Amino acid sequence: MNAAARKPATATPPAAAGRAKAAGPRPAKAGAREAPLPDGKDTGVRPAAKATRNAKAVLPEAQAVPLPVETVADAVRPAYWDEACADLMKRDRILRKMIPTYGPAHLISRGDPFVTLARAVVGQQISVKAAQSVWERLHAVCPRLAPAQFLRAGTEKLAGCGVSKRKAEYLIDLAGHFKAGTVHVAQWAQMDDEAVIAELTQIRGIGRWTAEMFLMFNLMRPNVLPLDDVGLINAISTNYFSGEPVTRSEAREVAANWEPWRTVATWYMWRSLDPLPVTY
Repeated sequence: MNAAARKPATATPPAAAGRAKAAGPRPAKAGAREAPLPDGKDTGVRPAAKATRNAKAVLPEAQAVPLPVETVADAVRPAYWDEACADLMKRDRILRKMIPTYGPAHLISRGDPFVTLARAVVGQQISVKAAQSVWERLHAVCPRLAPAQFLRAGTEKLAGCGVSKRKAEYLIDLAGHFKAGTVHVAQWAQMDDEAVIAELTQIRGIGRWTAEMFLMFNLMRPNVLPLDDVGLINAISTNYFSGEPVTRSEAREVAANWEPWRTVATWYMWRSLDPLPVTY
């Protein structure tokens, strides 16, 4: 069967048989969703492996323990979250089962643009656990997490926290842009998604994936679809194609049913691989 003929589970009646029938999310190792596909700038270690062919997954409804709402100082909850969840549950039978499984947890924003971008750079193509460990060491070196502190620390000191020398250079470049005021931080909230991405990707080390993480986790834009994210592609494969590898075109077809809430659906796709919420 060619790729064009395949249909995702959302396009298949619940009782229908076939390879596109979805069985539900299968928990994976923590951090599986963190590796973006290479885009020429978000570089680091090799991205996560593709979903296993014909993987079987079981939605853990019976034994599920609702995730607590993550406690982060000054965190902001998207105003649209409840509306989005209700709408997605009406139109997508996979999300109808999945969303209640994960309880009251939701996307949160820390509100600090520099910190969000710096965390996203640190998290490029490494696991959640590894990224958090590195970030904690960076936090110890730069307690206020301010651009000026990163600049004073310098590349070598930042690299000593566990980031690659290249990522340390990216962090210094990012801090320099913020310190010099060469990015339009105050205007980002009024700019459309593609305009923000275009500006952010002018900064060394920030590619489309990192910019999309910023749109989701800082500006909390509701309709972002990060197709360069391996975890999202794997989750769509597992939940909608019974573990069969999927193309970007097929993933986009599944996500068309999520609009205008693709951010929310993506967040739940990530949860199906790694139940612990991630913040930037």
